[in-house]
Amino acid sequence: MTFVAPDYGKAFGLLRDAAGQKDGGLWDAYTRHPFVEGLRDGSLPQASYLHYLAQDYLFLVHFSRAWALAVVKSETRDEMKHASATVNALVNFETQHHVEVCAAHGIDEATLFNAEERPENMAYTRYVLDAGLSGDLADLMVSLVSCVLGYGEIGMRLAQETVADNPYAEWIETYAGDEFQDVCKTAGSMLDQALTRRIGADYAASPRWQRLSDRFIATTRLEKGFWDMGLQP
Repeated sequence: MTFVAPDYGKAFGLLRDAAGQKDGGLWDAYTRHPFVEGLRDGSLPQASYLHYLAQDYLFLVHFSRAWALAVVKSETRDEMKHASATVNALVNFETQHHVEVCAAHGIDEATLFNAEERPENMAYTRYVLDAGLSGDLADLMVSLVSCVLGYGEIGMRLAQETVADNPYAEWIETYAGDEFQDVCKTAGSMLDQALTRRIGADYAASPRWQRLSDRFIATTRLEKGFWDMGLQP
């Protein structure tokens, strides 16, 4: 069965296409990375998985701060509600999943929080924070969604293609599940609304569109780099 990417809104579709045309298929290089395929068929070494989870825990700490910055950059109550709901999902649900999985392998939360942050992690999270601090909500949102919506797409595909008795079934179920998919739909809607308010409904006609697309492409490259790091514990 051919996988059909989920619909997370107009802007995301355009940005996804733009990333797909870069570097010989950057979007697929991210969403179908060897690390991801190792999750799909269960072949990923456990050491790589735990290394990735520890770094991803640190990533989520900074990513949550970036989404909290979206509250500051919001201009409407709806924008504030969407941004704060995402912070809640990241801090109280996705991060907790990392804590529980690592605890099952003898890694407690204090160890996670104090782990040495890899340069790839620093580069990604600080880029996103800088986009929000130096720009408006449009700059911040296009820098945030390659992670959220990319993981949503990965989760949906892997749920369809995974193997029986996959040791990474819980990870796949987390991102394919209704709760995370609702987060993705909210983020996609928020992205559309933020761009429409700030650059108009015809996104590609805006003088800002190329710069915004470039931000999305940059974070997609950083996502691929994060997977690369995961394979190098």
